[in-house]
Amino acid sequence: MELKNTPVLITGGASGLGEATAIQLASQGARVAILDIQMDKARDVAERVGGLAIECDVTSAESAQQAISKARDAHGVARVLVNCAGTGTAKRVVGRDGPMPLEDFVKVINLNLIGSFNVTRLAAADMIAAEPVGEERGVILFTTSVAAYEGQIGQAAYSASKGGLTSMTIQLAREFAQFGVRVMAIAPGIFLTPLLYTASPEVQESLAASIPFPQRLGDPSEFAGLVEHIVGNPYLNGEAIRLDGAVRLAPR
Repeated sequence: MELKNTPVLITGGASGLGEATAIQLASQGARVAILDIQMDKARDVAERVGGLAIECDVTSAESAQQAISKARDAHGVARVLVNCAGTGTAKRVVGRDGPMPLEDFVKVINLNLIGSFNVTRLAAADMIAAEPVGEERGVILFTTSVAAYEGQIGQAAYSASKGGLTSMTIQLAREFAQFGVRVMAIAPGIFLTPLLYTASPEVQESLAASIPFPQRLGDPSEFAGLVEHIVGNPYLNGEAIRLDGAVRLAPR
């Protein structure tokens, strides 16, 4: 699908991988709507890319519906959805203080998995009802993680949420195939995102040393570049692509 003048939705587009994706797709002429709860950051990114910042809690059916409606009114039906909104927690299922609080697990599942599904179901409904652009009607992308395959100790909630998205990729690709809507996922390895900006240089160097090649942390622009390629390559469908420098996470 061509990106020029194409309406795009990016959840979590105010920072990290989502911000890089907004910059990359806008550089190709896409009309980008950034859906986020960090409105100061979202407005800043939107201003830089000539896009639209819309407040959206992806875990809320009402908030997501309102956000997508606002984007549709401004840009038209979104033909590309990139789900980048997410969070994580590092807690053992049974730690020194006993069992992991259930609400900690639920919070991560609710944002990463249910939130992505929530926005996807609404955006897909719009895509399916729209006229085709060439041979397809739209592209949906999930941001999963290598933790979906090799979750480390303390990543039960995160791994479960990303594993759910990975499993849902082929299922939704099959369900939406008859409508010409593709579904893909990217499973990033260890990327230099805001979460790692706070880590010491020593910690960053240690993480980079675990990556076979290139032996460094991933740059968000590399994630964004893959998003652009997926959107533009119509034969990519139903697959989660690892973007990780061949890293395989150790247990801890």
